[in-house]
Amino acid sequence: MTATPHVHLLPQTDQLRAIHTIIRDRDCAREDFVFYARRVMRLLLEHGLDLLPFTKKQVTTPVGVTYDGLEFATKICAVPVIRAGEALEGELRDIHPGIRIGKILIQRDKQTKLPHLYYSHLPEDIADRHVLLLEPMLATAGSALAAIDVLKDAGVSEDRIIMVNFISSPEGIARVGAERPHVKIVTSAVEERLNEHAFMIPGIGDFGDRYFGTTDCGART
Repeated sequence: MTATPHVHLLPQTDQLRAIHTIIRDRDCAREDFVFYARRVMRLLLEHGLDLLPFTKKQVTTPVGVTYDGLEFATKICAVPVIRAGEALEGELRDIHPGIRIGKILIQRDKQTKLPHLYYSHLPEDIADRHVLLLEPMLATAGSALAAIDVLKDAGVSEDRIIMVNFISSPEGIARVGAERPHVKIVTSAVEERLNEHAFMIPGIGDFGDRYFGTTDCGART
């Protein structure tokens, strides 16, 4: 599944697995979770930016020699899905200062279990931009697809959307691939499966709660 052209899995190095071992531990202290999660998010964002189109650009070096380089070929922006996606936003601002930022708030209805859009605010020229959609958890893909549809309704072409996930489920990847096949997905890990409660296994707990410190270190069941 991860070999498909629209899924970009970070190289599964020993160092990345060691970091995942730390942050997946339910007894991981919050400061360690944040520190090591930030390291992975930097890798994800750099990989996502590398998927954007570039054009050739020449510059003159301090010794008077021409360097044949590259520059972004398009305008870009980022759209985090509130709240967990805002963790990625902070890292992206360090990498790409001044990047335009939109916001989407989607929450799942407790009764219907369906995603509901509560808020969106996007750059007015977003249809002319490539978009990094920041959503750390891709489980059932319900919220991710709803966010993609918000972007599409604003005029963004599917092939201009790069979704940056911290971890993804096989089921979520398959659903996005089937329903929005031109959206690229960047992730640091593909989980084994979803359990009967739609939690990813082995999982990481609730990313937003663990990152922002609003609960204990995730599910302990």
